[in-house]
Formats: sequence, C-alpha cells, structure tokens
Amino acid sequence: MIQYLIGAAVSFIILIPVALLYIQRVIDKTREFEKRATDSERLAFVGTLAGGLAHEIKNPLSTLNINLQLMKEDIQSIIGEKSERAYLKIQILQKEIQRLEEILNDFLRFAKGQKLELESHDINEVLDEVIDFVTPGLKQKKILLLKSYDAYLPKCRIDNNLIKQAILNVIINAEQAMENGGNLMIGTSKGKKYIQIDITDTGSGISKGILDKIFQVYFSTKKTGTGFGLSTTKRIIEEHGGTISVQSEEGKGTNFSIRLPIP
Repeated sequence: MIQYLIGAAVSFIILIPVALLYIQRVIDKTREFEKRATDSERLAFVGTLAGGLAHEIKNPLSTLNINLQLMKEDIQSIIGEKSERAYLKIQILQKEIQRLEEILNDFLRFAKGQKLELESHDINEVLDEVIDFVTPGLKQKKILLLKSYDAYLPKCRIDNNLIKQAILNVIINAEQAMENGGNLMIGTSKGKKYIQIDITDTGSGISKGILDKIFQVYFSTKKTGTGFGLSTTKRIIEEHGGTISVQSEEGKGTNFSIRLPIP
C-alpha cells in the first residue's frame, strides 16, 4: 500500500513541472506577440490564450487536488516512517497545486476583461472599506497606517468591486515592500477634472532600472509573484478613464498616484 501511494505521489510530482512548462510557454508566446501587436490585438490574443489555459490546466489541477486529498486520508491510517515521508510529499504537492491555481486565476482575471458596473460612490468610503480589510495584516507586520482625506470630494462613477481590487493590489505591493515595518499613507485630493488617490509607503523603493516595467504583464521582482497585480490595477484604472503613475526612490519608499475622472 505504501509503495503504491509513494509511486502515485511521485507521478504527481512529475506532472507539476509539466504544467509549469505549459504556463511558461504561454507566457513566452504572449511576450513575443506583445512586441509586435497593438493594444487591442494583444488583449484579444491574451483572452484567447486564457480560454485555452483554463481548459488545459484548471480541470486537471482540480483532479490532482482531489486525488491527493484522498491519498492523504489513506496515509493517515497507516503508521510508519515511509508513510510520514509520503504524507509530507503530498503536502508539498498540494501547496504547488495551490500556487498553480493562483497563477491561473490571476491570469484569467487579467485576460478576460470585465464589463464595468458604474455607480456613484464616495471614494473615501471605498478606501475605508479596503483599509478595514487590510488593517489586521498591517498591524501584524508593524506597519502604521496614516490617512489624509479630502472631506469635500464629489462622488465618482466607478465599479466599486473593481476599484477596490485595484487599490488592494497597490496596498499589497506596499506592504510587501516594508518587511521590517514602516508607514503607509493613504490620501485623497481633488483636481480640476479628477479625484486623486495617493498611496505612499516607506519601504525598500523601486530601482530606476525597473521602474518603467512594474505595470507590465508577467513582470515581478518577487520569487512567488505572478506579475499580474499591478498590471491588473493599471488596466482597471484605465478602463475607468483614469491614470496611475508611480514615483519611487530606492531605499526610501514609493508613491502610487491614481486619478479617476469626475463626471
């Protein structure tokens, strides 16, 4: 029984690199296409790839995960050193499958495009809802949150859920840049034709060499990063008719400025 379970686990281990290789090939093809395509062609191409990627990987991953869980339950009833090793291997495989699913979901979220459901919202209230969600994690990492809102902002027509996602991506990026704690400042202000959101951290900053790449699809400086967070944020903001820009100094921190049009 143990030999069978270990053999099955080894088979799963072999399948993981195959899935990763497929994803890498998709990424390489997309990068090659991006060099010669217009924005509309590129988005259409990425959308087509997303459908193929979902079909080729998502269902097999689900099957793998279910079978690994069943194997895990079988091994729990067996006592011995070999069963413990097999159990640990299965746990590693489950983590890898979870990572693959996260990469796939990020890719699909970016590629599929979404129809905006625009409604009037108070940006300060939207920000507060996001802040309520991230505050426990910030406190745990010893990050002090400072707010500076313009109390007289006009309401803005936005897709509430998508804008929250865009803001959350920027905050997560700031949080990851402050491994040893720091300050996170979130402010709002009003221009002539736009509302501005500033998200500033006192983290490690971004080097000049990569500053112009951070919004590119697949670009990430993190070992476990998928490269979709900030590119998705940029796409959401631009679909609202807005802009996002970044200023950073290595070793001192980073500021993201989001501008959303006032109706």
